[in-house]
Amino acid sequence: MLNIHLLVVGEKMPQWVEQGYKEYEKRIRGRVKLQLLEIPTLKRGKNADIKRIIQQEEQKVISAIPSGAHMIALDRMGKTLSTLDISSRMDQWLGEGRPIVLLVGGPEGFSRALLNQADEVWSLSALTFAHPLVRVMLAEQIYRCYSILEGLPYHR
Repeated sequence: MLNIHLLVVGEKMPQWVEQGYKEYEKRIRGRVKLQLLEIPTLKRGKNADIKRIIQQEEQKVISAIPSGAHMIALDRMGKTLSTLDISSRMDQWLGEGRPIVLLVGGPEGFSRALLNQADEVWSLSALTFAHPLVRVMLAEQIYRCYSILEGLPYHR
């Protein structure tokens, strides 16, 4: 079984985000399992030490990563992959047996130090997306890749 963890900084999403995410999560059955883990966003006041806040959030992210996981951080400067590229990677991951962790940072993203620790750094697009939307988009893409591997008609 391939366990894919979507580890995100942020919680208390609008209902449409939770519904959208859950819709794709429940469609994924069998050899692949998608799980969401939320890390609370720390308060950012007008005099907040953003560097320290990012560091504290990242410590919580790192402590939540399963042992031996293949870590993929999302960042606007990362590599852009097609759905077929990710589907091919997913097929490879099925054979490896390691958990996969997709990391989504807080409002400021991740530090260079965390990005350097990641096994891969991906970008969803040259566009900037709201963080709530990203979790729905990732869940949909994982389902789409899963449907390709399983020969389901979703990806046409």
